[in-house]
Amino acid sequence: MKTLLRALILLLIVLWLGGVMFFPVVAASAFSSIADTHVAGTVVRKCLLVLHYEGLFSGAMLIILLLAAARFRAYARSVTLPLLFALIMLVLTAFSQYWIIPRMEGFRLAAGGAIDAVSANDPNRVAFNKLHAVSEHVEEGVLLAGIVLVALVARD
Repeated sequence: MKTLLRALILLLIVLWLGGVMFFPVVAASAFSSIADTHVAGTVVRKCLLVLHYEGLFSGAMLIILLLAAARFRAYARSVTLPLLFALIMLVLTAFSQYWIIPRMEGFRLAAGGAIDAVSANDPNRVAFNKLHAVSEHVEEGVLLAGIVLVALVARD
């Protein structure tokens, strides 16, 4: 039972962290191979939504399994820190999915649909770009927390 719990925990971390690490490659590929930046942005947005649903599922399952691991003493050390970092990843992912992305979409629509079609000092474009920067930092936070989570789980 302990080995199964640990294997499932590692599988969920690999799934989530792998997606987070691969996403910038997808985004860069979209913007370098699709001439229309609006279309490229649409592709990236759809991929990000899938990544976030994967993260929300993985995060919820990860927390449940870490709690089970604590109950069955699957790890020699406490799972409090791994739980904390899994929760940080989950909260950041939910924040991006349910707060940042809808607001970015609202600014994009208010700008007429294609954010690059309006001037650089348009208030909707400025707000969109600020949220985009926040979004990047949030995803970096998920990645960093995931790396710490891997180290915490691996130390056992």
